[in-house]
Amino acid sequence: MISSFDNLHSACPHRNDGSSPNDAINRIAQRKATSRSGPIFSKIFRWQPPPDTPRPVSVDVAGTFTGWRALPFTRDEVTDTWQLRLDGIPGNRTHRYMLLVDGVPAPDKNCDGRAVPEDFEERQHQLMTARGPRIFLLFAQTK
Repeated sequence: MISSFDNLHSACPHRNDGSSPNDAINRIAQRKATSRSGPIFSKIFRWQPPPDTPRPVSVDVAGTFTGWRALPFTRDEVTDTWQLRLDGIPGNRTHRYMLLVDGVPAPDKNCDGRAVPEDFEERQHQLMTARGPRIFLLFAQTK
């Protein structure tokens, strides 16, 4: 019987492809670590100013996936579209966020839905609508 992990390693010969049993063990550990942290999601946020409005100085997004820290968009001069690509968003969950144009909450016609703000951060970033204060939803679903 094998009494320790070291004995297991020394008892197993190298494979024909030149890799050692440690290589296989490391691959299994990496897969387990990935499955524990869950899948990740990428999203491209886009915002275009309404016609006949002054061009904003800044456009940001803040949400549960940023710890409610504002992340800046970049502006495409040709299309006058502001955008930001975010990678590493935790998948298979619903995130709450807000777009900030010059530091003020702004509508996002590309959001997945709207919700009533629940906590301090959300109330701090809420957008007033005809139906009351709202926060945007992002359904970060992965396959």
